[in-house]
Amino acid sequence: MRRIFGAFLVLTIIWACSSDDSGLIDTPPEGGNPDKPDVDTGFDRSALLVNWADNIIVPSYEAFSAEVEGLNTAFNTFKADANEPNLIALRSSWLTAYRAWQKVSMFEIGPAETVGLRLNINIYPTDSEKISGYLASGSYDLTLASNRDAKGFPALDYLINGLGEEDAAIVSKFTGTEREALIAYTGDVLKDITTLSDRVLSEWKQGYRDTFVKEDGSSATASVDRFTNDFVFYYEKYLRAGKMGIPLGVFSGVQSPNTVESYYSTVTANVLFLDGLDAVQDFFNGKHFGSDTKGEGMASYLESLDRKDLGDDINAQFDVARTAVSGLEPFRTELETSTPAVNMFSAYDEVQKAVSLLKVDMFSAMSISVDFVDADGD
Repeated sequence: MRRIFGAFLVLTIIWACSSDDSGLIDTPPEGGNPDKPDVDTGFDRSALLVNWADNIIVPSYEAFSAEVEGLNTAFNTFKADANEPNLIALRSSWLTAYRAWQKVSMFEIGPAETVGLRLNINIYPTDSEKISGYLASGSYDLTLASNRDAKGFPALDYLINGLGEEDAAIVSKFTGTEREALIAYTGDVLKDITTLSDRVLSEWKQGYRDTFVKEDGSSATASVDRFTNDFVFYYEKYLRAGKMGIPLGVFSGVQSPNTVESYYSTVTANVLFLDGLDAVQDFFNGKHFGSDTKGEGMASYLESLDRKDLGDDINAQFDVARTAVSGLEPFRTELETSTPAVNMFSAYDEVQKAVSLLKVDMFSAMSISVDFVDADGD
């Protein structure tokens, strides 16, 4: 089994996945002023926030919570009878829940920001050596920030996909002398995911939704400005950089296939990226969760500002990026068989092109100031 955690990679992923720099202030784009209201265009920010909260964010969290519940059920079945069919079913539930996670990962505001949901659920690469140590000792505390790389969906990836080359070998781990430790640790990882996701959903339903919608002004602290920043931050740092740029070595100069998302499930990283991109584009267009119905979104906001052309350009670039990524071999294969991974670099360039459209052009049109700094530039 390959060990993947050199100091260089750890530092790289800490840079990519920490949120410590999210409070820094970048130079506002031309026209952006956090203290000056927009020119009145007749656009209803309150309706925008209601659509975001009621038709996208809360339903997305509800769906995610349901899939996590299904994942727990599949694990309990496997726990009672650790065989290959039940392992395959557990993997299927893991992937379904992981894909549902891609629909909520961008919503790091309010309750999710408070608990650090993204940092606790999806730090990768997972530290397989740390996990092995905890399995051996039986002593660990998954609530510690230092253990974020030993839990969440990436840890489950290692536990159900990475303990052996064949399913029989993995099942033998869960039925042999390591069974008790593996079952306990996997259960604790699932409990952590469940507790955090349930808390976030509960807080949205029990008060934060109203707070979010109520803050409908046009200042830097209002919900539209804050979440638009969070949305672009997610696209730039977690979708573009985390899922593609860091494995490609865009920022380090070192191609690192072992830093792809879902490393042990070879074909999954591409699926998760495309799910994330779909979620971004749907949100941009105000598309209701699980429906083709559209409400107010960033696209309609731009249209009210006579910038429908910009909204069309952003959607077109998302489509180009999707086509480019869809044509790739599994990310891990692209990275392991070609240095440089020319096709993946080409696809990354298409993903990158949307950054300036969002972070410069859209922010300027909406008179929203950037409230974060990235370390790699645009």
